[in-house]
Amino acid sequence: MAITASFAGCFGNSETTADGYGPEPESVPNERSIDTDSYETKKFDGIDVPLASIDDVFYWYQRQEARIADARQSDQYKQAHIAGAVLSSAPDGGSNDPVADWSKDDRIVTYCACPHPLSGLRAASLIDNNYEEVYAIDEGFISWLDRGYPAKGTEVNADRATYKIHGQSDPAYAGEFVILEQLEADRAEAAPIQDDGSYTLQLHYAGSSNDRFAVETPTYRIEGSLKELTGSVVTT
Repeated sequence: MAITASFAGCFGNSETTADGYGPEPESVPNERSIDTDSYETKKFDGIDVPLASIDDVFYWYQRQEARIADARQSDQYKQAHIAGAVLSSAPDGGSNDPVADWSKDDRIVTYCACPHPLSGLRAASLIDNNYEEVYAIDEGFISWLDRGYPAKGTEVNADRATYKIHGQSDPAYAGEFVILEQLEADRAEAAPIQDDGSYTLQLHYAGSSNDRFAVETPTYRIEGSLKELTGSVVTT
């Protein structure tokens, strides 16, 4: 899967004071072995990204054995994020990326809510930059919240609806990404274009269905409310 250069501008800068580790736990789980070689992988920008089980990630998190990076945008991070996670927006972390100061041999786990287009892109970029052990959470951030795992933000307990935007693009761009961005807010989601040119963008959102978003593909951009964009197949 590839993300074109024109889409990179949709992703903002990263600013955070966290260090990527979870808070000091009240109790630490007993040590156990994890076969990371058994993880499913997906290609993002031509790079195989291993998808880590949320159970394994939470184990590392409790033992402070992994640093966590949120691959979404700043408004999404402010509203809800894994406690201790840094903001490191896909695809490359943006300016002032805290991950740039981390050791290349640290275990790093990325996440997003969709459940892994953005986290996969961020992980692929890190792997391409010689970080040695990088994973994306397979089940995504919503599963983390559903399990009641530690999270911080202004809207951790918000009632989020799930919206799906179905669209059609040129099959010639299969593997590239469609971007959904909220107008007047720093929020974005992504989805790959399938072999037949179709795509499905998924958004977990606590706001109004009248809020306006833009769908940008390699060949067209359409703006509309969530109600409008989810009401029919998006095309040129």
